[in-house]
Amino acid sequence: MSGWFSSAPSSAATPADANAGEDHVSDGSKLKTFIGILKKFIGVSDLAAVRFSLPSQLLEPTPNLEYWNYLDSPSAFAAIGTADEPVDRMLEVLRFWFTKDLKYAKGKPCKPYNSCLGEFFRCNWETEDDAPRIDTSALRKSPPGSSSSSMKSAKSAIPAGLGSSDPRAASTVSVTQSAANPTKPVRISYLTEQTSHHPPVSAFYIDCPEKGLHAKGFDQITAKFTGTSIKVMPGEHNLGIFITVDRRDHETYQLTHPAAHLGGILTGALSVSVGDMCYITCPETKLKAILRYYNDGWLGRTTNKMEGIIFRYDPENDNKTQIKDVPVEDILIRLGGAWKEKIVFTVGNKPLESHPPERQITIIDVAPLSVAPKVLPPVEKQLPNESLQLWSEVTKAIHAKQFGKATTVKQELEEAQREKAREREKKGETWTPVFFEQATDKAGKPSLTEKGREVLRRAQAGNWDMDGIL
Repeated sequence: MSGWFSSAPSSAATPADANAGEDHVSDGSKLKTFIGILKKFIGVSDLAAVRFSLPSQLLEPTPNLEYWNYLDSPSAFAAIGTADEPVDRMLEVLRFWFTKDLKYAKGKPCKPYNSCLGEFFRCNWETEDDAPRIDTSALRKSPPGSSSSSMKSAKSAIPAGLGSSDPRAASTVSVTQSAANPTKPVRISYLTEQTSHHPPVSAFYIDCPEKGLHAKGFDQITAKFTGTSIKVMPGEHNLGIFITVDRRDHETYQLTHPAAHLGGILTGALSVSVGDMCYITCPETKLKAILRYYNDGWLGRTTNKMEGIIFRYDPENDNKTQIKDVPVEDILIRLGGAWKEKIVFTVGNKPLESHPPERQITIIDVAPLSVAPKVLPPVEKQLPNESLQLWSEVTKAIHAKQFGKATTVKQELEEAQREKAREREKKGETWTPVFFEQATDKAGKPSLTEKGREVLRRAQAGNWDMDGIL
């Protein structure tokens, strides 16, 4: 969904003090303009490849590379790999997965800036290592239907976060809101670069050496306007997020992205919904998760419902794509709920709703959560092609509601990019990324250059200097 849906203004942007020269544009006028532009692209196979330029008044004042990341709740990422049991580690990965879209669950959809070739963004997150421990061993030892005495015995053995003193209450392992000033912070560093313009692709790398974790992938989308909604799908180079847990013999999880829909265009009540399948696989543990998202409910109302399972699979014969195709005896965990609200899981292969409330464990409760703040490089340490610097004048103009000026500056940036492309073509030069080895990769896994590794090493040390790198 990179580049199409946004929800929050840039964390580094500040509104202009003066209101002189404001261009007043109503929400109704914005919507009418947006629909008028989209009508020209009905039937176009891929809107993202066209990369048409929207007027500045329709844009969220946020660079795409700054906005688009998966660490809305960094504590959920930092907790991956904590559990000793493979099925519990898969649940840790799923908990992270359900937090990565807080920006959509809690915000309004809009459009950030398109990224320029060679543009990059870097930041840190500082988070508490306080995600509740996931340990389902006690629940596995005491199956549903156990006697009252055995249930009490099992509950007393359940670790904190999995079990409540009130037998009528559901248990939870949901993460809490990230603290603004953590007392014992774990540092997570992030680097992303726009590595290709045609097609538009960016590479990213997430590093948390203290927890022995890293993640990487390519972001690319395809988009099609159907006449009533925009359907956004992963592009051919976007094979998902690859998370590696170094301290667990480098076991790696591949998390694929489902298709999403931007609806409500004709009514003006824009919303993001998901109606597709998602797969999370770990060949080393031979565990796989299938998540099925439901787009519409009764009379077309969006339900945001999701159901899923974790099961044993054969990495050499990975042919199960539907929940109904998985043998019941292979199912270890069932999940269900609404991804914009709350999702629970149960242990075992029995239907989720057959379990009593105390055995329906909340893996994520979105209600108290919001997108965690980033730690950004000081302005004086940022380079001209860093996202916040590159788009700073456009951002200032939009905040000042000087949309004419914003559009002019934006067009100048875009024309400068086209001129650079013409120069490269004239000289027979091929664009080469700076921080990543390749612009795209058939395996979906970007590799860092030495410069990219050095940027992340310095970020981990809280050093934002780029001297000797660029």
